[in-house]
Amino acid sequence: MTIHWCGTGLSTVPGLRRLIKAGHDVAVWNRTVAKAREAVGDLTDNIHAFSPEALSAEVKAGDVVVSMLPGDWHVQLAEMAISKGANFVSSSYIAPEMRALDAAAKTADVRVVNEIGLDPGIDHLMAHHLVADYRASDAYDPKNAISFHSYCGGVPKFANAFRYKFSWAPVGVLKALKSPSRSIRHFSELNVSRPWDALGRFDAPLSTPETFEVYPNRDSIPFIEDYKFDPAWPVKDFVRGTLRLNGWADAWADIFAEVGTASDERLTEIAEGLLKQNAYDEGEPDRVVLCVSFEAQKDGQTVWHKTYVMDAWGDARGTAMARLVSVPVSLAVEAVLNREMPAGVQAAPSDPKLVERFMDEVQTLAQHLTVVDHLA
Repeated sequence: MTIHWCGTGLSTVPGLRRLIKAGHDVAVWNRTVAKAREAVGDLTDNIHAFSPEALSAEVKAGDVVVSMLPGDWHVQLAEMAISKGANFVSSSYIAPEMRALDAAAKTADVRVVNEIGLDPGIDHLMAHHLVADYRASDAYDPKNAISFHSYCGGVPKFANAFRYKFSWAPVGVLKALKSPSRSIRHFSELNVSRPWDALGRFDAPLSTPETFEVYPNRDSIPFIEDYKFDPAWPVKDFVRGTLRLNGWADAWADIFAEVGTASDERLTEIAEGLLKQNAYDEGEPDRVVLCVSFEAQKDGQTVWHKTYVMDAWGDARGTAMARLVSVPVSLAVEAVLNREMPAGVQAAPSDPKLVERFMDEVQTLAQHLTVVDHLA
């Protein structure tokens, strides 16, 4: 069975190299062959120029197609994989068009795994761990009020005046600022048009406690079901969001003032200027902080409260972001090859054995990873 890994961009290489070094049969596909050779040419010569036609001609039943290409390729490649009786893995959110492939994937007995990078991905694994831990605790009571907060952010290891740095063209970051979000705050649905309208504070229980600015993103509410909350649980707060260094909102005030009404052309212009002024220097370490917190209250008193925290930064192995996005993808590929995940369209696994195994690997990727019990 061959792993067809498509895309060798900035966040893909560590996981790809891990699979090749482990002895898997890996075919590497990239639109620019020279870039793929630069990434893994010291390990393999099984490198090809990507096109959907060329890839389709090589995919066989039982193979795994990995898409680390831009998101608009994922559904097309997943459809092709299913038609061949092959599996599919990506790190991206499950789009409605991807979810619509579930019946076809089950009929073909293949696995279509998404949301298994950093965020989404590692955050899901942390959430599944905490929910299972709470359910098994003496404090568990279906009447307890639940507060859930999940915040992730890529930030510079060494803060700059702009409180942020870019590894690549920041158009995507700017466009995300125009996206509405939906979450739960104080038992009510919170709909926000722009992130800065719901800016908050999060005290992260890292090895050295640190405060960050946070805001909700996308639609958090479907993840209540994905994380296997009991429908009877009263949910006080539920938010999945983005984490930024303190001072970020002030530093970005001029961007906020313009981005809401800016055309795509103007966003590109802004992005080019930001990249020139706030790009990472060669060899400069990035940093990734991820905190997933689960709290249960009974009659207004906290009876269970734990936070899964991760702090990672770039080192001799490369960037933290690349490790934390691509290595979980490679773990999912191996789980698919071992048929440890069910057929159909799915996100990061909730099976306790897989969660534990994946998080053991994440332990080696991050400089700090632990579960903090706030009541201990």
